[in-house]
Amino acid sequence: MESIRAIERTAMAAQKPQPGLVELMQYLEKRGIRKGICTRNFDLPVMHLLSTFLPGHVFAPIITRDFRPPKPHPAGILHIASKWGLEDGGKGLIMVGDSIDDMTAGHRAGAATVLLVNEVNEHLKTHEHTDVCIEQLDDLIGVLEKGFEAGDECYTEGEARKEGEVEMGGV
Repeated sequence: MESIRAIERTAMAAQKPQPGLVELMQYLEKRGIRKGICTRNFDLPVMHLLSTFLPGHVFAPIITRDFRPPKPHPAGILHIASKWGLEDGGKGLIMVGDSIDDMTAGHRAGAATVLLVNEVNEHLKTHEHTDVCIEQLDDLIGVLEKGFEAGDECYTEGEARKEGEVEMGGV
């Protein structure tokens, strides 16, 4: 585990926010939408990201690599739902991520899943655990405004998005 911590410490020096991160967080903040984090990173890089790029934004709870069982198990997302007092498990949540473990954990928790597409994970656009795709984080604003139905095809920037039924809680 120390080797992973060392890699994460080194990566922090070059860490840059994902395009659209600040805009999406401002949108969610203005609407009072809660945000939690479920990641395989240790807490130091997560805290570095938050303090460097999102000072003042609240994320709670924050589930890191130390939480057991890890993704793709849904326990981390269900823990967030429980802490927020949601009685339907993850059904009122959205899991935004960029890996099969993110999509699977969200799907198994009952959450809507949003894939942040990149050249490495593009094959996940058609995976059964992926509900919606975005190319950058602020593309999610349009999805939240217009809505979507779980199981719709993946959307990318500029494509029409359908009205939906999923209540957004944010993960």
